[in-house]
Amino acid sequence: MKLEINNLNCGYAGKNIVRDISFAMETGEILCILGPNGVGKTTLFKTILGFLPRQQGEVLLDGTDVGSWPRKKLAKMMAYVPQAHNMPFPFSVMDVVVMGRTAHLDTLASPGKKDYKIAEETIESLEMGYLKDSSYTEISGGERQMVLIARALAQQPKILVMDEPTSNLDFGNQTRVLNQINKLKERDIGIIMTSHFPDHAFLCSSKVVLMQKGKIYHIGDSKDTVTEENLRKTYGIEVKITSVKNTAGHEVKTCVAMIN
Repeated sequence: MKLEINNLNCGYAGKNIVRDISFAMETGEILCILGPNGVGKTTLFKTILGFLPRQQGEVLLDGTDVGSWPRKKLAKMMAYVPQAHNMPFPFSVMDVVVMGRTAHLDTLASPGKKDYKIAEETIESLEMGYLKDSSYTEISGGERQMVLIARALAQQPKILVMDEPTSNLDFGNQTRVLNQINKLKERDIGIIMTSHFPDHAFLCSSKVVLMQKGKIYHIGDSKDTVTEENLRKTYGIEVKITSVKNTAGHEVKTCVAMIN
């Protein structure tokens, strides 16, 4: 499946925040959007998902504009993982994940055996089976983030939209979440994610979008887009890019901020 964003303008109450955004991606790809705070990354996501009305432009899935689609139909194709989510009640992890099946249920219907089976299989596929009976409110931040990913995957979407999936996580949990994101593209799911860390683009993205002042500054693969010059223009700081070898002996690029 192909997602195309054409000349999209986004904003709130008539105020334009994001302008003339265009890019395309297919299932099996990971697209990482980088940019400083306030450039409109979350606003862009909410517009793509239909949470905010468009001011201009198109959101196409396999050439069809989704603007007139019912919410449930769109939810079967695209799922959302927010930056953070606080449950008001102590639901179990299994109950939170099975909530992702809502798009597939009739109005007022309760999840059935099939829905719980899909939720359990999703939990197991993310190596989280030990958590399924735990209370969502009592697990760690990294575990909660994985539960939100599981809930989104239980929708069985073709496109997964992830808004800063590693925000507020420690270094170890960031790495674990990124490893799982890399595995997801092997399921032929398209992933759009934002991050504040350029290294994440090297670690897991197929394409990178750099945003600045509500517009796309550069788009392309990570090695051509995440450069010292582009990062300096995007974030206003000096950056050096170097390479290290991972445990498999492969070179991995990393960014180092130059602090005086």
